[in-house]
Amino acid sequence: MAKIIVRVPATSANIGSGIDSVGIALHMYYTVIVEEQTDKWKVNHALGSDIPTDERNLIVQTILKVDPDIHPHQLTVISDVPIAHGLGSSTTAVVAGIKIANTLGELNLSIEDQLTLGAKFEKHPENVAAAMLGGMAVSMFDGEKAIATKLPFPAIDILTYIRPDGLSEVQSRKKLPKTIDYETAVKASSKENVFVALVSQGKFDQALPLIEDDQFHEPYRKDLVPEMAVIRQTAHKLGIYGTYLSGAGPTVAVLGEKSALIQLRIDLEQKGLNGSLRLLSIDDQGATVRGE
Repeated sequence: MAKIIVRVPATSANIGSGIDSVGIALHMYYTVIVEEQTDKWKVNHALGSDIPTDERNLIVQTILKVDPDIHPHQLTVISDVPIAHGLGSSTTAVVAGIKIANTLGELNLSIEDQLTLGAKFEKHPENVAAAMLGGMAVSMFDGEKAIATKLPFPAIDILTYIRPDGLSEVQSRKKLPKTIDYETAVKASSKENVFVALVSQGKFDQALPLIEDDQFHEPYRKDLVPEMAVIRQTAHKLGIYGTYLSGAGPTVAVLGEKSALIQLRIDLEQKGLNGSLRLLSIDDQGATVRGE
């Protein structure tokens, strides 16, 4: 059998008040090469000793959840996505597993079925939807079925500030409150609704400022990333209004025009932040599968 190559984009989610609902795909990739059949699952990677190389690997676990009868293979992972940094690293493995199972098992799963499987495995749909569809995806998951749609996205870029220390989703979710004041929830939801509507109309200049001042998760997680305030203030001085906490953190993301983000990166580099700054474009294609 020819090799199968699955490429999944990293994702940035929780854009504005779109927690567990709005995400975008990034030009940063997690690639899995499916090689020959073997007696046992073998996953080759250079992601560190904490990531299993056998059937305990998340890719393999996902494959077997989708189709437990698939024969073991050797897999090789090449990834540029930092682990546990709010850029969808676990989602890339889950989406890759679904794509591999669908191909090896000849399951002919629809994209809707794949989205629902991914949402069930991840417990929330926004990263899966963005990784599957590319661009900007808005999604929901009721526990049984995921629904997602892709919005037209302009030619803008994203500057990510990636802290050197990772953060588990469990640790970050513990920061969230069990309840939110009704009036606060209405205001936050209204702002996100208008953001999505403006994006769908191509009015991105008006839309971007609305993703700031989120009330659903940033106020409770901001102490995990103290650099976010500095990044936002520096961006505002340049007229850039599009800074948010990516996913569960600790990555901070800024959306904007490439030239403005290049200047922002220069200004932030002079502040000596303890992390890396990466300027990325938006992936519009989503996860792909090809053979060689």
